[in-house]
Amino acid sequence: MSRIRGRDTVPERQVRSLLHRQGFRFTLRRKDLPGKPDIVLPRWRTVVFVHGCFWHRHEACKNAVMPKTRMAFWRQKLQGNVVRDKTNVHRLEALGWHVVTVWECELGNEERLRERLVRAVEDNAS
Repeated sequence: MSRIRGRDTVPERQVRSLLHRQGFRFTLRRKDLPGKPDIVLPRWRTVVFVHGCFWHRHEACKNAVMPKTRMAFWRQKLQGNVVRDKTNVHRLEALGWHVVTVWECELGNEERLRERLVRAVEDNAS
């Protein structure tokens, strides 16, 4: 597990590139915000979390399988991630931020993801 990256992952870099190509400018991992969001678009009061389907338990996703060994350990660890994610989303929304979650499996259809991100950011601007 020590080799698993927590930042600058391939999915995160893909989302950043997509947003940048659309003309959005952002900052990364602001430590003053709950959960240290992966991408922060301050002008639009929007934050983006890029989640791995396995680590953050994307419901009904083929990538969110439970390991066959040490199941009690993994269930506790992964459920803790889900609880922490929900808490951070609620705290950010209470502070007036719009929260967008991008799942790793969504990166397969870049056009659909681009439309969803642009719509989410622009809808929040009005």
